[in-house]
Amino acid sequence: MNKFSVDNNLEPAHGGLGLIFLIGFMGCGKTTLGRKLASRLGYMFMDLDHVLEAQAGMTIAEYFSTHGEDTFRKLESDVLKLSKYPEHAVISTGGGLPCFFDNMDWINAHGKSVYIKLSPKTLAGRLENEKEERPLLREKHGEALIAFIEEKLTEREPFYNQATIIADGLSLTAEKVEKLLKIKAI
Repeated sequence: MNKFSVDNNLEPAHGGLGLIFLIGFMGCGKTTLGRKLASRLGYMFMDLDHVLEAQAGMTIAEYFSTHGEDTFRKLESDVLKLSKYPEHAVISTGGGLPCFFDNMDWINAHGKSVYIKLSPKTLAGRLENEKEERPLLREKHGEALIAFIEEKLTEREPFYNQATIIADGLSLTAEKVEKLLKIKAI
């Protein structure tokens, strides 16, 4: 198994939707929804942040502070492009991953992408208590956090909006995502 492989014991589903990449800002629910969607479809679930941490031998926060954002973004892109994926999987990406190099083009060329869209205020509420694990948010609180998220979304949405499906994250369920993907597959 190479350093980017993911060991899994699941048999791939037959037919199906191929690779499904969940994208969006940190805190939008990619991992939670991804696990539920994978279970619903009988697919493997992969969190690329966890694959990256296993490959790096440290947490993302540690890697980010030790090596800086540029080196982190390069490793993140390598993990995306060099990982071995099963035929059918739901893959949660890091929030910034689609916005660097040609990652969004690669994602769309190799599967379907779903942008889980939420307002800056909703994202800030979800992220307020997770700042220690999120290097870009550590010193931001309240209105400063909302302003930071608004600024980052302005930068990132041109990439996020290239997704196969753009879905309102507030009422999004695995069942709704499955229906949207099946409609797009017709």
